[in-house]
Amino acid sequence: MTHPAKRYHPAYIIVELVSTAKSLFGFYLLLFILKANSTAGWVVWGRYALLVATAWSILSIFAKWIFNRYELGTHSIIFKEGMFIKKQKNVAWNRIHSHKSHTTFVHRWFGLTSLTIETGANGDDATYEFPVITESEKNRILSYLEQKQETKESEEEILPDRRIHFQTTRKDLIKASFSSLSFLAIFPLLSAVYFNLADFFAIEKSAESAWHYLLDHIWILIVLIISAMSLSILIGFVKTSIKYGNYIISDDPERIYIEKGMGNEVSFSIPKNKVQAVRVEQTMVKRMLGLVSIKLISAGSSEEEISSFYPFMPKREAYDMLHAILPHYPIQEKMERFPLKVLWLKLSQPYYLTIAAAAGLWIFKQDWMWVAGVIFAVSILLRFLDYWFTSYSRHGSTVQIRKGGWLNETFITHRHRIQQMTVKHSWLQRKFGVATITFSNRAKPTHESLLYGVSKDEAGSLYEWYHNKSVSD
Repeated sequence: MTHPAKRYHPAYIIVELVSTAKSLFGFYLLLFILKANSTAGWVVWGRYALLVATAWSILSIFAKWIFNRYELGTHSIIFKEGMFIKKQKNVAWNRIHSHKSHTTFVHRWFGLTSLTIETGANGDDATYEFPVITESEKNRILSYLEQKQETKESEEEILPDRRIHFQTTRKDLIKASFSSLSFLAIFPLLSAVYFNLADFFAIEKSAESAWHYLLDHIWILIVLIISAMSLSILIGFVKTSIKYGNYIISDDPERIYIEKGMGNEVSFSIPKNKVQAVRVEQTMVKRMLGLVSIKLISAGSSEEEISSFYPFMPKREAYDMLHAILPHYPIQEKMERFPLKVLWLKLSQPYYLTIAAAAGLWIFKQDWMWVAGVIFAVSILLRFLDYWFTSYSRHGSTVQIRKGGWLNETFITHRHRIQQMTVKHSWLQRKFGVATITFSNRAKPTHESLLYGVSKDEAGSLYEWYHNKSVSD
């Protein structure tokens, strides 16, 4: 049975108009406010082009609402698009791997939401979106999806079996706001406001006198600094709360469920059998705070958007949760380090950025040649940190890689999840008796993890280990 073709909810027009206004706001601010008195050619023509683009966008929104439709067929979902050139896309029910729901502030005003379904394909056939639908329509589509995929239990029946593993608290959000450094966003904003005002008003002299006055009355300067920091911390906390508030991670025997956001809500699920690998990331700041970010690399899903756990979770809590949800992806703390010769190999690699900086400064700004020395020192430090934090382990059918200095990444996958393994060695690597191994896992795009500096014997052993997977797995 095929259900009649349906348009999206009429509020689609308002949602898209708001989105268009947000994307064009910066151009209107520049051309019609900040450059209001300018008669430069690019400003005048930019205004006309912006007005034409706005009119075209508005007409396109109305045309899409009128002509874009969808229907739930017996074997597939059918999307019909286009006014003059008609397009029809069929998405088979059994190709749908995962789905997510996204509710923005505008959606919430009308009691609506959006639904995105994901397939295992690449390119334009990877995702399909229902941009503005009611909650009841979303539930109808998902219920129909469950029936067509021969799911025996409805969402309401599965819900009591879910285990909640993580839910954000105010303490978590405070840690996240400091770890993300979002509170520092106020300072470039104030700087931009200052320089824009300087174009309209002669504030340089008054600002200089005000600065001298503050230096003479240091207590006022201290109060202003504390006030600015308090305001920036508050703004950072609010931004973090809107994005990561109400963050809930749960699972059942088949899927992992994630809900997040305050006001702008997102919810999605990941089939456990689609997980190809696990990636744990730590910046230098997160290492100091004992926090980690866990990402699941899964087939048929967007690596950065769909597969991320809460990115500011305490390390021990994150590892325990991962073991509870995916017990076949254990993370080992003790791993094998590379010999010292790998450090000398890293340090002997060409310093292209330093060479480019030195050449540019020699030509344009010789007085600043010392900057090239700073870049060279930073490059050496980063290579040393990369060597110090790089290690790996192999146990059974699982391989684990840890690498990176400033951004430390731990990657773990199973042999039968690796699509391809490549061993490469340059002329210089051959002299040191080491190689680079690349593991490729199915994702969008294909995820590749490099292990630099593996000994020649271990590279051969890993290659043989991988090619025996059909026998052992």
